[in-house]
Order: sequence, then structure tokens, then C-alpha cells
Amino acid sequence: MTFVLRRAGQAAIVLIAAFTATFFLLQLLPGDAILIKFSDPSLGLSPDQLDSIRATYGADLPWWEQYVHAGLGFLAGDFGFSTQFGTPVLTMLAEALPATLLLASLGLVVALLLAILIAGLSSLASFAWLRDGLRQVPGLFVAVPVFWLGILLIQVFSFGLGWVPIVGADPVSGLILPVLTLAVPISAPLAQVLVRAIDQVQAQPFVTVVRAKGAPPLWVLTRSVARNAAVPTLTIAGVLFGELVGGAVVTETVFGRTGIGRLTEQAVANQDIPVLQGVVLLSALGFVIISFTVDLVTPLIDPRQRTVARSTASPPARRAPQEVAA
Repeated sequence: MTFVLRRAGQAAIVLIAAFTATFFLLQLLPGDAILIKFSDPSLGLSPDQLDSIRATYGADLPWWEQYVHAGLGFLAGDFGFSTQFGTPVLTMLAEALPATLLLASLGLVVALLLAILIAGLSSLASFAWLRDGLRQVPGLFVAVPVFWLGILLIQVFSFGLGWVPIVGADPVSGLILPVLTLAVPISAPLAQVLVRAIDQVQAQPFVTVVRAKGAPPLWVLTRSVARNAAVPTLTIAGVLFGELVGGAVVTETVFGRTGIGRLTEQAVANQDIPVLQGVVLLSALGFVIISFTVDLVTPLIDPRQRTVARSTASPPARRAPQEVAA
């Protein structure tokens, strides 16, 4: 329980820091979202009417009052209203979240499968040149820009080969190219960590004993090595979940999908600060939840982590004076 409470406290600190950093960074942006929307001469609004609109959104308050008001609102589940559309931010996030969550979840699953495939083949390859070549693939994946990869996949598989339609695609086929675009860059660090973890586990004495008993390489990899090497990969997968949201912004823009990414793009273009704050806090909350889940699942995979958690959660035992003197 102490371990869980400590992690929950750290998660709360991360959320407060994310809110504070987002608030002050967005306040430093030049321009005014209300003026962008309502200063059109065709609307015929007077300066007094513009001031009234600013007062309605709380934009006329000092920065510290806006900070306190926004913070208390977030704690109460009130994300404010969009200055561009006048819709509650929480409603806009709730409408856009399912599509992005589906895309990010499938992207993470495909990235894990690609990482496992690359790491497994590089460990089982008989030829050194093939093994070295497979281990260079993650470096190539990291260097590929997301927007360029999305455009390339559209050109090859949609316009060139005609395998995956872009216009008028059904919900299943419409996810294939966006998921691949999102999964390929994320799979690179996962594969690198997994390959390094497999190499470290294979150098352990217990693996040598298993091989000496005549176990085939595939059996050694799946039964003796994989579970021990999965812990750092699972940890980095939780950290990379935050990048899935950032990649979704570009991916949804390239493929014209509705979701948090498109919502963020529109908010940046219109300087819709309440929506941007809601998106950042939602991303931070997702990152915290995934990291917290990884912290709880890791001891189930590696029993040694349970010992570490208990030792850090419980106070050190008081020693007898003769033991201290010794």
C-alpha cells in the first residue's frame, strides 16, 4: 500500500507540473484567441462587446486568478469552454478520444509485435551478417519522419498498388495505414531495448546451464530468456505511450481522421487555449495511468521487483547495539 500511495503521489506531482507548464507556456503565446474569432469587421462588434466576451471567458482576469480558476476547474472536472466553438472542452475531448485511443492502442500493439519479431529473428539468426542487419533496422525506423512515412504508405499501398483504399474506406481498412504509420517509429526503441535485454539475459549463467542440458535455441529464447527480458521492454512501452499521442497528431492530420490529433491541430491554428490545456492534461493523465499500470504489473512478471518494492516501502529494521558496533 505504501508503494501504491507513493506512486500515486508522484503521479499527482506530474499532473500539477504539466498543468502549470502548459498554463504559463500558452499564456506567453502572442495573439488573442478571442480577437482571432470576433474581431472580424463583418460581425460588427464594438470594443465594449469584445471586452464583455473577454470577461465571459475570464480572459480579462490577472494571470494568477486565471491560473487558480483553471486549476480548480480541472480538479472539479470542468475544462472550460472552447473560445473558437463555444463548446465545453470536456465534451469535445470525449467525442475525439475514442478514435485516438483506438488508433494509439492498435499502434502500440503492432509496435510491440514488430519489436518482438525483430528481436527474436536477430537472436535466432544463424548468420552474423543477417543478425547485424536485423539489429540495424530499428535505427532506420527511428530516422523515418512520421508524416513522410504516412505519405509514402499512401502512395505505395493506396495509389500505387490499390490494396488499401483511402477514400470511402470501411472502418477496418481505414485503420491499416494509420496504425502502421504510428507503429513503425515506436517499434524502434522497443526493439533496441528488447535486443539489449535479450543479450544481457543470454549471458547469465542459468541460460548456459539450460543450453548445456541440450535445449534448442527457440526453447531457450521463449522459456528462459523472454520473461526476464520483458521487464525493461514493458517499462519503456509505458514511457513511449506519450509519444503515441504526439504521433497521432501528425497521423490523423495526414490521413484526415478525426480525433485528438485533429482537435489539437485546430486548437493550435485558432490559439484555442482551453482546448490545448485539456489536450495536454489528457495526454499527461494517459501517460501517468500507463506508467502507474506498468509499475503495478512489473512485479507480477519479475518476482525480484516485489522484493525491491517491499524493501523500499518498509522502514529499515532497527539493529541491536552490538550489531551496529560490529
